[in-house]
Amino acid sequence: MSKKNKNSKNGFFFSTDPDFEFFDQDDSEMEESLAPEKQNLRVFIDRKKRKGKEVTLITGFEGTDDDLKALGKFLKSKCGVGGSVKDGEILIQGNHRDKVVDLLKEKGYGKTKKAGG
Repeated sequence: MSKKNKNSKNGFFFSTDPDFEFFDQDDSEMEESLAPEKQNLRVFIDRKKRKGKEVTLITGFEGTDDDLKALGKFLKSKCGVGGSVKDGEILIQGNHRDKVVDLLKEKGYGKTKKAGG
């Protein structure tokens, strides 16, 4: 995007109407996170595209990115390992599937299940 268009709002630069208020579409699309007991989380062990290294993969979270990042940070700190939160999934380095399932159930995510082999 060019420098002159950085501060524009979808092509609007100004309005001659004194009562004009810009409606931001991002505000209307705010999604709320489901309650933890309604979340259907699946916990996998995955090696694909990781040169044979195992990661614990948590999928199925429905909610805001901030809530997902907070959950990812909680799980990473409790497992004592690194990881990331990308594309609605939480990746925890290493094979921590059993521990993650126990932590999620303690936190109130009752529908959490192990998936995969």
